[in-house]
Amino acid sequence: MKNATLRQLKVFEAVARLLSFSRAAEELHLTQPAVSTQIRKLEEHAGNVLFEQFGKKIYLTPAGTELLAISRAIIQQFEAAEHAMTQFQGVAGGRLNVGVISAGDYFFPRLLVEFAGRHRGVTLNFTVHNREGLLTHIAENLTDLAIMVRPPTGMDTVHQAFAPHPYVIVAAPSHPLVCAKSIPLRTLMREPFVVREKGSDTWHSMEEGFGGDLRGLNIAMEIRSTETIKQAVIAGMGVSFLSAHTISQELRAGSLRVLDVQGFPLLLNWYVVHLRTKRLPPVAQAFKDFLQSDGAALIAQIVPIDAPQ
Repeated sequence: MKNATLRQLKVFEAVARLLSFSRAAEELHLTQPAVSTQIRKLEEHAGNVLFEQFGKKIYLTPAGTELLAISRAIIQQFEAAEHAMTQFQGVAGGRLNVGVISAGDYFFPRLLVEFAGRHRGVTLNFTVHNREGLLTHIAENLTDLAIMVRPPTGMDTVHQAFAPHPYVIVAAPSHPLVCAKSIPLRTLMREPFVVREKGSDTWHSMEEGFGGDLRGLNIAMEIRSTETIKQAVIAGMGVSFLSAHTISQELRAGSLRVLDVQGFPLLLNWYVVHLRTKRLPPVAQAFKDFLQSDGAALIAQIVPIDAPQ
């Protein structure tokens, strides 16, 4: 193992965590062949096969399971060293590691650009996850700050709201309920719904919007991609519960309409979250302060929710 590299360990950790070469390649911004090459080289250094495949699924071998824990410890040590050196660089020379749930990727890159424009020399590491993936990143100290709607309840974290996050019910312009006023929830629940996957932040928010009980909801399809959900609704396959921050372009274009439903929009909040024991680097603390002071106003400019409906 003396010739193994940190890069190989990071690639291995990503594949082991996601149990997918293609998803690891996407997360790491590499090609799938490049990921496969790194894993093959690491297996040569280790003298053991690290993954085995059954059907279309891959699994860690016993050797891979053992190496995963060691790899994470090594990666964390390197990150600790990097963070320690960052303390001496201040904000301008720092590296910002931030993860966000998928609804945030409609505006979050522009917040990062604005922040980086105010603090020259900042390096940005930005990742997008579903709720489960983001919680894993928090728990395993893989990100400095997490941006989400529902802070974790089973983790000792610090979480602060910094901007409103409205949710609405959307339909195609030709839907018969588009012209209806003050639609009761019981009427709406009979409509076919295209929804995000169970366990996602959007799913939990939808539960709250419908009084905590979705058993009576007519779920036609469950889809992991917000973009695919929007296209399904535009095609007339049903209505959907979505973050208002994800549909501003469609509202302007007139391809989606917001239904006038009793109790909506559902107003929740965006939160910035980190482990209570996390020692935030100066750049992460500066970004957290930036979100508290300017986040709400900037998000309102980037994804206005008063677009024509």
